[in-house]
Amino acid sequence: MDEGFFMKRCFELARAAGSAVLPNPQVGAVLVAGGRIIGEGFHRMYGQAHAEVNAVASVQPEDRPLIREATLYVSLEPCSIYGKTPPCTDLILREGIRRVVISCIDRTPGVDGAGVARLRAAGVEVAAGLLREEGEQLAATRNTFVGMERPYILLKYAVDRQGLAAAAGGRQVWITNPVSRRLVHKWRSETGAILVGSRTAALDDPALTVRYGFNRQPVRITIDRRLRLPRYLQLFDGSAPTLVYTTHTGPAPEYPETTFVRAPAEAPLLDFILEDLYRRKISHLTVEGGPALLSRFLDAGCWDEARVFTGETDLKSGIPGPILPAEASRVLNVGGDILRIYRRETPFS
Repeated sequence: MDEGFFMKRCFELARAAGSAVLPNPQVGAVLVAGGRIIGEGFHRMYGQAHAEVNAVASVQPEDRPLIREATLYVSLEPCSIYGKTPPCTDLILREGIRRVVISCIDRTPGVDGAGVARLRAAGVEVAAGLLREEGEQLAATRNTFVGMERPYILLKYAVDRQGLAAAAGGRQVWITNPVSRRLVHKWRSETGAILVGSRTAALDDPALTVRYGFNRQPVRITIDRRLRLPRYLQLFDGSAPTLVYTTHTGPAPEYPETTFVRAPAEAPLLDFILEDLYRRKISHLTVEGGPALLSRFLDAGCWDEARVFTGETDLKSGIPGPILPAEASRVLNVGGDILRIYRRETPFS
């Protein structure tokens, strides 16, 4: 059977974890002997066993003698350092696995090729780069986080048929259809945090919570330089952890589940936010703000992926959406809305 089949199974397994592993990467592993999968697993939750460990543990007793003859397929380079769990290279050598096939390198400091080198030095045959492009996309969140010391940044917004992202005067209008809106809630469940600007927070009063059965809540973030946002907003209802970045020097209010983070007035606020999120180990950030906030990220070159809906709505007049400096890599039809996905070329995309 084509080796790509087994690596694609690794990708499928990896994605099953969703955001539960953040800030760790999504990783899947498959053990194959005689063309048959004898074990498989994925990294299920941050701090718990890695994919390779779960794959080996899943092997049935009658198949355990086959492990020493098996090939281990892994979507990401096995780790070679102690973190919350022991190195997976130790497990591979202890089990006597003779051949390992990986898709891409883990850019975590201390790994970054060291896992491959250690296995090869011990006599294990290692093949790297199988379906590398897809593997790098899967690992992009982790590799961006550790390689650039900032979250992976996803921009998400919608425009009408004329390219308008907001109605005139800030009037709230749904641009996308219910199918697209449900999909957005799935995406929210897969991110570490969602950011909107103060204008969007005040005019739209978004809850920024996950509904429709997707139950993991991301951190909610807004910017309120002068602490003018009113207490009654849904962002301050205590239903999910919330960060508010401000340059205000006076005392901050006390709201449930809300942390006010004071930024230096002289420092670029965007840089400060990204550095602070890195310190908080938030590795994936979704920006759902209005055109002004989105344009700030684009102008600063601080984005990795964009998902842009074009709805069937006609706003007649309003504020144009940002223009992305890239061509869409995918174009999909979502219940009549058109979804364009853009990816920025970076060392880790």
